[in-house]
Amino acid sequence: MSDKNILVAVSDKFLGNLLKRTILTPAGFNVTLVSNVDNIESYLAKTNHNLMIIDEEFADREGLNLASRINHSHPELPVILLLRNSDKENIIRAYETGAIQCLCLPTKKDDVLSAVERARKRGQQLTNWAKLLYRKNTDYLQKRVDILEQLSKIGRSVTASLDIDQVLSSVVDAAVNLTESEEGSLLLIDEKSGELYMRAGKNFKDEFVQTFRLPINDTLAGKVIRTGELVEINADAPQKIKTTYLVKSLIYVPLVIHGLVIGVLGVDNRSNSSAYSTLHISILKTLAEYAVIAIENARLYNDSENERRQLETILTNVEDGVIVVGLDRRLILVNHTVQEAFQIEDKKIIGGTIEDVFQGTPILEMLKSHMGDYNYRDEIMLEDGRVFNALLTSIEDVGVIVAMQDITHLKELDRIKTDFVNTVSHDLRSPLTAILGYVELIERAGEINQQQREFVRRVQLSVRNITELINDLLDLGRIESGFDTRKEVVQILPIINFTLENFRNQIIEKNLKLDLSAEPELPKIFGDTTRLRQMMDNLVGNAIKYTPEGGKIQVSAHEENEQLIIRISDNGPGIPPADQPYIFDKFYRAGNVSNNISGTGLGLAIVKSIVENHQGRIWVDSSLGKGSKFTVVLPIIESETYK
Repeated sequence: MSDKNILVAVSDKFLGNLLKRTILTPAGFNVTLVSNVDNIESYLAKTNHNLMIIDEEFADREGLNLASRINHSHPELPVILLLRNSDKENIIRAYETGAIQCLCLPTKKDDVLSAVERARKRGQQLTNWAKLLYRKNTDYLQKRVDILEQLSKIGRSVTASLDIDQVLSSVVDAAVNLTESEEGSLLLIDEKSGELYMRAGKNFKDEFVQTFRLPINDTLAGKVIRTGELVEINADAPQKIKTTYLVKSLIYVPLVIHGLVIGVLGVDNRSNSSAYSTLHISILKTLAEYAVIAIENARLYNDSENERRQLETILTNVEDGVIVVGLDRRLILVNHTVQEAFQIEDKKIIGGTIEDVFQGTPILEMLKSHMGDYNYRDEIMLEDGRVFNALLTSIEDVGVIVAMQDITHLKELDRIKTDFVNTVSHDLRSPLTAILGYVELIERAGEINQQQREFVRRVQLSVRNITELINDLLDLGRIESGFDTRKEVVQILPIINFTLENFRNQIIEKNLKLDLSAEPELPKIFGDTTRLRQMMDNLVGNAIKYTPEGGKIQVSAHEENEQLIIRISDNGPGIPPADQPYIFDKFYRAGNVSNNISGTGLGLAIVKSIVENHQGRIWVDSSLGKGSKFTVVLPIIESETYK
């Protein structure tokens, strides 16, 4: 590429030809003449010109303005101005445009060539300076890019790795490399001694790192701990950090977690006295933040792991059975009690699906059917005769946990108690009947006063209550023992209507609104009409009993997924969540039930036994202050079965 290309902008053709043919071309220069100001930019773009000569008279005396514009748009291009007016003020204006040389016309050939040569040298100097500046800026930017890449790499390792020693060593290595230091260290406070120890170091001997201890009082590192401010040293004379540890330059920045200084990140030079810059300080502060994040992540992970191991140890060794299933229906934990109960081999349990691990066991159906339930309880009977009470509870963002308690002994006690109660109940019925009969004959024996009449009424009420309790106990005993075998094809709607008709007077007395919603052609079920009527009586009776005057009761029945769904809802006081798992137990009454409301505590236990005796299910949904909804699910029979 030629370095002798000159662009000459003159309006005077004679002057242009003189410069080109007589002076510049014979001297070996490639000259381009331009007479139109609009063409100048295109010439500059097409050809690499090394110099431009502008006549002050160019383009109607726009030469000075053109020179000024060229200086702004092409500062690397030296400009020589040809002046027609040689007074001092005009020359000053010419140089203010940024021109390298000014020649006053007329001038000599040698003067023109000398001015051109000086301008070319000056232009070359400008070009060389621009290249040097470019290289410096490029090197500076590249260094910044390298720094950012290393910081980014450290940042990724902080979030990706839980190896705290590796991460902290990487942080110290980067601190030394990026600040061009001789040594680097990361000091943490020893909670036991209160001294600083070196957790990670660069370019220190291993023995020095292992034995390094620094008090917080009267030390530079301790000052950082106490004040939370960085410390910087840039000195010619060595400064003492510790015995045999002298430095000429140093930076210590604090490691701060939740406002508490836990340590120091530092770099230093022992032999090199080069001062640290603000860039070095910024780099060290950034790396200190990365170190803090790594330390906090490691602490949180260790705490989490310790808690997990403790919980796993407790759940694994507890005598109750524990099963934890994730949201993906894969097993998270199965303790030894469950493995022994269901004879599951300790192979590929964790991470396996519930279908693979519990195939052929009675717990599988509970897990498959009630994974979405908030709370569900059932009894699991094993082949060896043992009985477990299984409570399934949903855990948000985890899955479900099943707790299993061996209640075999309790079931046996319950059986003995039931036998005893049945025996006593049978033995009590005859004397109670006699007492009630004789009490009713008292008035026939003669006149009794008002007080005596009240005594008789109380005796009759007490006897009837005891009789009702005995009848409930006997009913429950017969249902649980399976003595009720009188089942037939039954339509449920007439049973529902019969129950509502029996309670009509009570509904009217309490001014309750009754809403019955039932499909006209409900499918038939196979059941005991008497027991089903008892089930409806107990459920509707409870709804009436606990619904305040003017309240609302809803009864509905419909078919869904080849099952008969019956729901009884009220807007009574509701059942506390803590009581809901136990309301179907014998003699259990919710904690918010008033003592003024009569009841034996057996009604819902009888209902549950009747439903289960019909291979059905029952549960309750209740909210305090809003009411309760009991849902009964009974299997229907196919049409061909009873045609």
